[in-house]
Amino acid sequence: MTDDNQKSIEHLLRVLSLRPVPGGGFEADTEQDEGRLFGGLVLAQAVVAAGRTVTSGSIHSLHAYFLRAGRPAKPIAYGIEHIRDGRNFTTRRVSAMQDGDMIFEASVSFVAPEEGISHQAPMPEAPDPESQRTWWETVDPPRGHGRPHRHRWANPIDIRSAETGPPRPPSEQLPHRAVWGRPSAPLPEDPLIHAAAMAYYSDSGMVATVAHAYGTWQPGGATASLDHAMWFHHLPRFDDWLLYVTDSPAAHAARAVTWGGMYNREGTRVASVAQEGLYRKPA
Repeated sequence: MTDDNQKSIEHLLRVLSLRPVPGGGFEADTEQDEGRLFGGLVLAQAVVAAGRTVTSGSIHSLHAYFLRAGRPAKPIAYGIEHIRDGRNFTTRRVSAMQDGDMIFEASVSFVAPEEGISHQAPMPEAPDPESQRTWWETVDPPRGHGRPHRHRWANPIDIRSAETGPPRPPSEQLPHRAVWGRPSAPLPEDPLIHAAAMAYYSDSGMVATVAHAYGTWQPGGATASLDHAMWFHHLPRFDDWLLYVTDSPAAHAARAVTWGGMYNREGTRVASVAQEGLYRKPA
């Protein structure tokens, strides 16, 4: 682990340290100086904001809408509505505001432990993460396709390629992506922080899955997350590599839907993700 790895996690923990405000709710900093605000950061902060108002149970789902592009270097105010405090389920509605504009809203649900049915599809085959290059190093767009913009801040998630076999041209397959990811340094022993970091990771690559296939990162193109859902099948734990496989089964009218699954190294599916995104090709 390098000093940069530790600093990237310290940065993540700072922006997840929400400040309570009078009358309820929280305020948070972004510490992002350029570009459009990363949606995964807002998802992660919303998880923490909701979770800090819940006294029992663990997160099992979130359903969110990205309403406006967030602005970097601006604090975010998080309002909390107590929708339900039941015996088994607890629900919070979270709204994120910047300069009087609502940029994001989500419903976040928590559940008490319960024994019951259990099944899952097998984890896809994937190479050992330690032997793989970072995902960005493997991105080689075909002629005329733009290369993804790499932000100039350190990503707290180490993301490695998990593709098997030789790559096929995007025109010969539906959009697909497989990566390994883990925090670049250890996280505190707090399940809510682990859940927030997994939510952060969940938005790292959903847009990329489709954008890389269509070249919408090229100058003149546009991409944006529209809504995002995540289900935690097990108690959140993000202290080792998680395989994140995403596929887009359908796209139309400049919008595409992408499904995703996260698996730990033992093959357990720990979370599922769904997102619809906006993709406008260069004119």
